[in-house]
Amino acid sequence: MSGSDTLVNMIKDSRRIVFLGGAGVSTESGIPDFRSENGIFDAIREYGYPPETLLSRSFFDRNPEVFFKYYKSLLMSSDAKPNKAHLALAKLEQIGKLTAVATQNIDGLHTAAGSKNVYELHGSIKRNYCMRCHKFYDDSFVAACDGVPHCSCGGIVKPDVVLYEEGLDSDTLSGAITHITRADMLIVGGTSLQVYPAAGLIEYYYGDKLVLINKSITQYDVIANLVIHDSIGMVLDKAVAGLG
Repeated sequence: MSGSDTLVNMIKDSRRIVFLGGAGVSTESGIPDFRSENGIFDAIREYGYPPETLLSRSFFDRNPEVFFKYYKSLLMSSDAKPNKAHLALAKLEQIGKLTAVATQNIDGLHTAAGSKNVYELHGSIKRNYCMRCHKFYDDSFVAACDGVPHCSCGGIVKPDVVLYEEGLDSDTLSGAITHITRADMLIVGGTSLQVYPAAGLIEYYYGDKLVLINKSITQYDVIANLVIHDSIGMVLDKAVAGLG
């Protein structure tokens, strides 16, 4: 039996599937992975710092002009659309198979695809708040601002994303953990499982249907019940189609 057939059968036998995803899900929508070798090289060449520095809270506080220049050019891909992976997961939720998506991505594409129960572990570019009065602004406001976006009250508008040196939102994290512990199937896709604490969420799964879908090898491949090294969009799209 092929990996694709095995995946279909596992989905058919499951009622509480959770998906844990990373940057590889978004790269198939044309959003670059800033943690890749090319992403790190490009950041250092153009800005003089690696992405981890440019996207840190201390750098944001110290040099918001450079932060927003990098942030807007790299992360605000307003023309990006949900791909086959996003749409397949939304379909699995619609038919009552998938209970939650926990994502490390901040692009909002899972919600755009129709998924309702999404835990955005690292926040979202779609939400932005004034640091002084907490007024809400959407991503189009930030994108349209020249330089550092400011609120009508004069405060800096900060993206609701988790920067390096910041902790994850406790409610979002606990919600994702609750769903993973209750899951009868965990699909992990598009992530090398190297960024913590998000990568550590896999350890809260106690079932026997752990599926890893990633183009490269991960440290958890040896404990997975099924490993598929291929495109996350292609694999999930084919699996959902195979459900009939």
